[in-house]
Amino acid sequence: MFYSAFILGLLGSFHCIGMCGPIAMVLPVHNEKPFPRFLKIFLYHFGRILAYGTIGLAFGFLGKGLFLSGFQQRLSIIIGILMILYIMIPASVFSKFQVTTPLYSFIGKIKSGLGKRLKNKSYASLFTIGFLNGYLPCGMVYMALVGAIAMASPQEGFLYMMLYGLGTIPLMTVVIYFKTIFSITFRNKIQKAIPSFVIIIGILFILRGLGLGIPYISPTDAQLQVNSNAATCAPESVN
Repeated sequence: MFYSAFILGLLGSFHCIGMCGPIAMVLPVHNEKPFPRFLKIFLYHFGRILAYGTIGLAFGFLGKGLFLSGFQQRLSIIIGILMILYIMIPASVFSKFQVTTPLYSFIGKIKSGLGKRLKNKSYASLFTIGFLNGYLPCGMVYMALVGAIAMASPQEGFLYMMLYGLGTIPLMTVVIYFKTIFSITFRNKIQKAIPSFVIIIGILFILRGLGLGIPYISPTDAQLQVNSNAATCAPESVN
C-alpha cells in the first residue's frame, strides 16, 4: 500500500501542475545561483511534504480509532469503494453538497499568506510557502488521505502522506526549472490515466479488507493483528 502512495503522488503530480504549478512557477528562486536555488526548492518541497505528513498523522489517528473498534478490514473495503465512487460519480454531483464552504475562510487566509511570502526570497519563506501550499484543497490529496485513514496508524498515516508527497517532487521540480516543458496535450493524456490508477488503488484496498490470505495484498484479520502486535512490542523485544 505504501508503493501505491508514491505512485499516486507521481501520477497525481500531473494534476498538481495545473493546481499548484502556478505557485511553483513564481517561486522567488529564478535569479539565484545554482546551489541557493536548489536549497530553496528543497525547502519548498520539504515544507509541502511535511504539511501532507501532518494531515496524514491526524487522519491516521482516526483510522487507528476505527481499527481499535474492530473496523479495520471493513474500513479498508469502504475506503476502496469510496475511491472508486469518487472517480465514477460526476464532479457536478459533489459540487451540490458544498462541503468545502466552511473552509473558504481558512483557505483565503492560506492564499493571503502565500501571496505575502512569495514576495520574500528568504529560506524560511520558501519553507513556509511549501507548508501553506500543502494545505490547499486538492482532489488528489483527498484520495491520498483516504488511503492514510486505512493505514489505521498515526505513524503509517504520516508515512503514507509523506510518500505521496515524495512522488510529486520530480515533476514539480521540473516545472520550477522548466516552466513549459509539458504540453497541454501531454498533461491531458496523463490526467485521463489518473482515474484508472485511482480505481486500481481502490480495488487494492477492497482486496486488503476482504482478508483473502494473499501475502501483502489481502492479509487475514489474524495476520493484521499479529503484525500490529509485533510492531507494538518491537521496542520491548530489543531490550
